[in-house]
Formats: sequence, C-alpha cells, structure tokens
Amino acid sequence: MEAIRVIDWRDVARYFIAVANATGDLMTNLRLQKLVYYAQAWHLALYDQPLMAGTFKAWVHGPVLPELYQQFKMYGSSPIREERYSDDWLTEFQESVHPDTIELLDDVAETYMGFTAFELERMTHREAPWLEAREGLSPDAHRPIREETMKTYYRQLLNDSHDTH
Repeated sequence: MEAIRVIDWRDVARYFIAVANATGDLMTNLRLQKLVYYAQAWHLALYDQPLMAGTFKAWVHGPVLPELYQQFKMYGSSPIREERYSDDWLTEFQESVHPDTIELLDDVAETYMGFTAFELERMTHREAPWLEAREGLSPDAHRPIREETMKTYYRQLLNDSHDTH
C-alpha cells in the first residue's frame, strides 16, 4: 500500500471545523478532540502509520491532543467560531492531500459527527486505548495513549465488522 504523507494536526482540526461550518453543525473543543483522535486511530488501523504527528493523552474526559486543546481552549465549552474554514478552504485542502486521507476524514465525519461531545466521550471511555492509559490514574493525572494499542484495537474492530458482513 502506498505511504500516505503525514499531515499537520491543525489541518485535521480545520477539516472538521470546516465540515461543521458547511453543515451548520456546532463544534466544541471536546468534540473536536474526539474527532481528531478517531481520525488518528482509524488511520493507524488502516495504514499502519499515524495520520499526524502528536501524542494523544488519556485525560479524564477522553483522548486529548494537548496542542490542539491549547489552540482552542479560549472557547471553553462554547462552539468554536472559525468561519475562515469554509467551503473554499475545504476544497483547497481536499485538493492538496492524498485522496485516501480525504476518504478517511470523510468517513470519520460521517460516522462520528452525528454524536454529541459527551456521547463521543462516553464512547472513548469504553475503548481499550483510553482504558489502558487511564488505568490506576487519579482524575487530574494523564499519560500517553499508545499508538500500538490504538492500531491493534481499531484494526480488531475493523476485522470484527468484516467478519459479521
């Protein structure tokens, strides 16, 4: 399989913000964190390599990319207002990255954007990568989520879904 270039986590976040803007959806920092996490997790499962550089941490409210959190923390739990990520930005981005990357991001958006931030948080709290990283931690502590665990867990979900079809 062809190697897909690692892209900037900022562009992954901008992609989901642009999709939310295009559909009139509201994007919060908590929800954005989960979408970017799922994009990374599924990319690891499908392509055996990360989509973006950065280490997700197992925070009490689910997986968090600390740099992404810092970029949007000023919004608190309010919707992120970044209108500059519009249809034009989305088209330009789609033309600049590998088609498989766009397909993956579209699949993540289609699969997970129908859920609220809190539903996504609950989902990640039932999954092995976050559970493994949180084991034995106090609420204010966190540790990295292992990419190998993400790859193994989501690849198994993929295999299980193929086995049932």
